[in-house]
Amino acid sequence: MADLFTLPAGGPRGAPASAPLAERMRPRTLDEVAGQAHLLTPGKLLRRAIEGDRFTSILLYGPPGTGKTTLAGVIARTTGSRFESLNGVESNVAEIRARIDQARLLRDLRGESTVLFIDEIHRFNKAQQDVLLPHVERGVVRFIGATTHNP
Repeated sequence: MADLFTLPAGGPRGAPASAPLAERMRPRTLDEVAGQAHLLTPGKLLRRAIEGDRFTSILLYGPPGTGKTTLAGVIARTTGSRFESLNGVESNVAEIRARIDQARLLRDLRGESTVLFIDEIHRFNKAQQDVLLPHVERGVVRFIGATTHNP
């Protein structure tokens, strides 16, 4: 690689050369995530929970563009889980149920775990919350929520 703008297709980061620079440089592992060293350096509590595959729910808070979605994807990849993403504004109850049903089926048939990432979780209404909560509590999905509002 001569510079940041000439990454060969199928390069070490897995993004095609035609992908935007931000996509080509997006962290793929916990070691590549910048910041939050007090949580993500080897030996720290959150890092141990992720690498040991011992987390159930995480809430990520921060301004737009700070890497909440990227970190959720890295966590799913690190734990070997499927990554499903929904948006708190755009998702309806039927879509949430469909993702949960798919996660349950894959867990029961193949033993696969699913990380369900919900961006803008602060926008979920009561009906959406009521559909999601029992399945998070039973471990059907692992929940990672992202919000720009201080919880």
